[in-house]
Amino acid sequence: MNAQKSRGRSLLVRGLALAVGAVVVFSVLLSACSRVSTQPDEIILHYAGGVFEPIEFERCVNPSSGATLLGPGDTAYSYPFGQRTFDFSGAQDAESKPLTVVSRDNVEMRVSGVATFTLNTECKTLQQFHEKIGLKFRAYYEEGESEGWRRMLGIYMRVPLDRALDAASQEFEWRGLFNDPKVKQAWETRVGELARQFIKETAGAAYFCGQNYAGSGDCGDISLTIQKPEPPASLVEALSAEQAAKAENVAQAQRNAKVRTELESIKDLVKVLGRDGAVLWQAIQKGQVTVVPVPQGTGLNINPPSR
Repeated sequence: MNAQKSRGRSLLVRGLALAVGAVVVFSVLLSACSRVSTQPDEIILHYAGGVFEPIEFERCVNPSSGATLLGPGDTAYSYPFGQRTFDFSGAQDAESKPLTVVSRDNVEMRVSGVATFTLNTECKTLQQFHEKIGLKFRAYYEEGESEGWRRMLGIYMRVPLDRALDAASQEFEWRGLFNDPKVKQAWETRVGELARQFIKETAGAAYFCGQNYAGSGDCGDISLTIQKPEPPASLVEALSAEQAAKAENVAQAQRNAKVRTELESIKDLVKVLGRDGAVLWQAIQKGQVTVVPVPQGTGLNINPPSR
């Protein structure tokens, strides 16, 4: 009887020990796991695996998702969801200084602007972007910041934009680009066409979509807002002087035309009134002669002015 009780107590102790061990193991495993949640402007790539097993893509964690449990050794990579910009205005927080172009007549000009786009966050495409480009540049976000993202844009946005601006500018002369709205509009259209082509060629796929892309459907085209090219200050000053000279020439031509009209008028007066009559008429018109009407048959006394 005592042996049975002793055996029962032993089994109970073993059971409790196993239960405690299981709880400890579960707690250790749970503590090795991590949780992620996403903001409305964030999407996460979840990769499973670790030291003792291959790392494989698991899933995308969409924007505004609640807490998602990651396994031990799993990794999460955060990327921006929604509209982003590449600013090449040279402002304090801009990604780049203004870009330099050369016109058809070999004038170097500076161009500033902003490219507005959305990262293609269709899950399979985003995975490809991450594995091909994101990992190389560390373009994913860590604690809300990413210097790698800026470096990546310097290669995959700035370089093709610079190439497109330069190629388009070679088709126009600098005066038109600087001073002709129609020429500038044609230039902007051409820049847009080339930029979209070169950006896609550089990246190797449509990783950058239009500003209204929402993660599915048509990718669309990036939007460009570019200022008119700025030539060197010396050329701007020369152009202003040239325009001022042209304006003066026009004004002088108008003055000359007025003089010619007056001469023709005088010739006509001479034909009708004779030379003396024409001179008198001009004097009367200028107020140099006072005309006093005298009734017929009335005497007239004229007192010359005293000197």
